[in-house]
Amino acid sequence: MHPAQIPEWRKLPLTLADLCIETTLRCGQSFRWRKINDEWNCVLYGRLLSLKQDKSHLHYRVVSAITPAALAPPLPVKCESDIGEDDIQALLKHYFSLKHDLGTLYEQWSKSDANFQKKAPNFTGIRILSQDPWEALIAFICSSNNNISRISQMVHKLCIHYGPLVGHIGDEAFHDFPNPQSLSGSKVEAHLRDLGFGYRAKYIAETARIVAKEKPEGWLESLINPENPGWSAKETPKGGYLPTYRHAHEQLLLLSGVGPKVADCVCLMGLGWGEAVPVDTHVWQIAQRDYRFGKVKTKTFSKAMYDSVGDHFRKIWGPYAGWAQSVLFTANLKSFSEQAFEKAEPVEVKVEVEIKEVEQDAIIDEAVPLTRKRRRATVVDTVKVEDHAPTNTARAVRKSRRTKA
Repeated sequence: MHPAQIPEWRKLPLTLADLCIETTLRCGQSFRWRKINDEWNCVLYGRLLSLKQDKSHLHYRVVSAITPAALAPPLPVKCESDIGEDDIQALLKHYFSLKHDLGTLYEQWSKSDANFQKKAPNFTGIRILSQDPWEALIAFICSSNNNISRISQMVHKLCIHYGPLVGHIGDEAFHDFPNPQSLSGSKVEAHLRDLGFGYRAKYIAETARIVAKEKPEGWLESLINPENPGWSAKETPKGGYLPTYRHAHEQLLLLSGVGPKVADCVCLMGLGWGEAVPVDTHVWQIAQRDYRFGKVKTKTFSKAMYDSVGDHFRKIWGPYAGWAQSVLFTANLKSFSEQAFEKAEPVEVKVEVEIKEVEQDAIIDEAVPLTRKRRRATVVDTVKVEDHAPTNTARAVRKSRRTKA
C-alpha cells in the first residue's frame, strides 16, 4: 500500500456549458460526492479527489491515495510519483465522459425536440458519468423506491463498513467503494438490515455473492460498451461476440434486485450505453405531461409501457437518448425547481408595430409623428426574455390600434 498526495491545485480548461459539477454531481447519478467548504470530494479508484469549478476551469487535487490490490487500478502505482497529472487528468476525462462534445449533443436534441429546447437552457453542462460498473450496480439497487438523500446515506454506510479507508478531509473519513468479495460474506445481509437497508440488504448480498463467486472474473466489465471502454484494467471473459445494449440489459436482469429501471441505470452510467433510458416515476411524469403519453396513474409499469417510453425517446434523441433524458430528469427534480424557473437578464428587443386608421397626428414615445396614412414604427423596448420561453411576445406581433380625435 503506497500513500501519495498531490496537494497543489491543478486545472483542466472547461466551461460551465461543457461540464457543471454542481448539477452533474447532484442529479442522482453518483451518491458518494460530498461537498465541504465549496469543494466536492470523493474517492475514485483509491484516490481521494477534491474538485472545484469556476467559469473557465475545473480545478482538482489529490488529497491522498492508496493502491491496495483489491482496487485493481488501471495504471500500476509503484511509488508516489506515479500518481501524476496525466493519470488524474485521464481519470477525470474518463469519469466525466469528456470525449463527447456536449454542445453539439444539446444542439441536436434541441433541433429534434421542442420540449428539450425549452428546458435545456437552464440546465447546461449535465454529463453522464462513466462510473465503475460494480458501484453503479449496487448503488442503483439501493435506489429502489428511494430518494437521492437516502440512497446517498446507504452508499455512505457501505463504504464506511466495507470499503478501504483512503484518507481524511478535516475530521471526515473517506473510503473507497467495497468490492464484490467484501459484500458477499454470510453475515452481510443481517448487518445491512441492522443498518437500515430493509429488503435491499438481501438483494445486495445475493448479487455480491453471484458476481464474486458464480460469475467469471471480469464478467460485469464484459458488458461495457466497447465504444466507451471502462477505466478498470480487468481482463474480461472471451465470449466471441461484441456486447450490445440489449444483451447487457438482459444479463443484468438476471441479478437479484435488478429490474428494468435499475438495469438501464447501470447500462447508462456504469456500462457506457448512451441509448439506455431509465424510466421511473419522474420520467413517466415527463412522458405524460410533455409527450402526450396516456394519463394512467401508476407507480409500476408493464414491460410494454416501459419499453414504449424508452423507444419513443430513443426515436427522438438518438443514440445518446439517456443523456438527453438526464437533462429533463434533472429539470423535473424538486431540488432544482428554482433553477428551472430562473429568469434571464432583460434584453432590448426591436418590436415592429403597425398603426392603422389614424385620424389625426399622434405621437408615439414622443418621437415618431404619424399622419393619417398607415405607417410603421420600430420601437425599441426592454422586455424580459426567458431562456426557456419563445421570444415572440405579444408586443412582437403586428396589431391595429384606433386613435380617436
